[in-house]
Amino acid sequence: MIFLAGTAGCTNRTAAVDRLMQKYDGDVPGASLLILKDGKPLVRRGYGLANLEQHEKASPATNYRLASVTKQFTAAAILLLAQDGRLKLDDSIRHWLPSLPANTDKVTLRELLSHTGGLIDYEDLIPAGTTEQLNDNDVLRMLSATPKSYFTPGSAYRYSNSGYVLLGLVVEQASGESLPAFLQQRIFRPLHMDHTLLYVRGSPEVSHRAYGYSEENGAWKRTDQDVTSATRGDGGIYSSIDDMAKWDAALYDDRLLSDASRKVAFSPHAKVTGEPYEASYGSGWRITGDTLWHSGESIGFRNVIVRWPRQHLTVILLSNRNDPEPYRTALSIAEPFLH
Repeated sequence: MIFLAGTAGCTNRTAAVDRLMQKYDGDVPGASLLILKDGKPLVRRGYGLANLEQHEKASPATNYRLASVTKQFTAAAILLLAQDGRLKLDDSIRHWLPSLPANTDKVTLRELLSHTGGLIDYEDLIPAGTTEQLNDNDVLRMLSATPKSYFTPGSAYRYSNSGYVLLGLVVEQASGESLPAFLQQRIFRPLHMDHTLLYVRGSPEVSHRAYGYSEENGAWKRTDQDVTSATRGDGGIYSSIDDMAKWDAALYDDRLLSDASRKVAFSPHAKVTGEPYEASYGSGWRITGDTLWHSGESIGFRNVIVRWPRQHLTVILLSNRNDPEPYRTALSIAEPFLH
């Protein structure tokens, strides 16, 4: 269902949104879309199916694997621990994870937050023929056995899932809690994100779960998990557009993060390179003009959150399919609401 203020102009905008979302509608893997203006939902609805086999429709309550949209929560966890005085952003990663090789001595948590640590991509270290899912400790072991890096810490940008897996492990070391428990206690529960969780197989299941699909030879095939889908700090959170609205609201004030912490998150620390969109990177956020945004892509999922803080406008598009990449769609959806 769409919720929009009742004017002719809004009716036209509703139709425009539906046209942009048409590819997600029907008996296909779908999406959930939220447009927030001044904290109120202008559009809040699902398209298509969350589960093709069970013919379950996507809705505002559907929980999707956020993939790299998770990184803003991992970054927030680190910033909360810095607020608590449990760690410092300029701590060496090796201070917290001493099994890492000596060449990581000068890699700081701050640099990992902004993808400027130069760590080797763990995906490139996975042995050929691996079929079992990797966990965070597997990643730590592989990186600990790899005494090389891409560049001197702080000298360049390279997007790094390795860095955010390690940051999740630092949260556990500094807090004495498991990463799922810390996120629940310090972020999800205080914000009443009651259906959001960092999923770990064998732990609480995801309610209203969307399953991921990829189109192969004109047919949709379930491709919900692969060998890198069990790592946590870089991409393991499941959430819905309804819960993400609560997260968005908390980013405007100090109910969760202090002014200083939000400045760290939302200030440009590095120029993004090697990616299709011109941007800077903060801590868990890309910064482009007057927007703060992040995408999330993993096998069978494509997601994006785009925020225009000055206009108090946010578009969140979560989908359980490998295509299309939704960032441009989100920008097009927002366009008529920015004027």
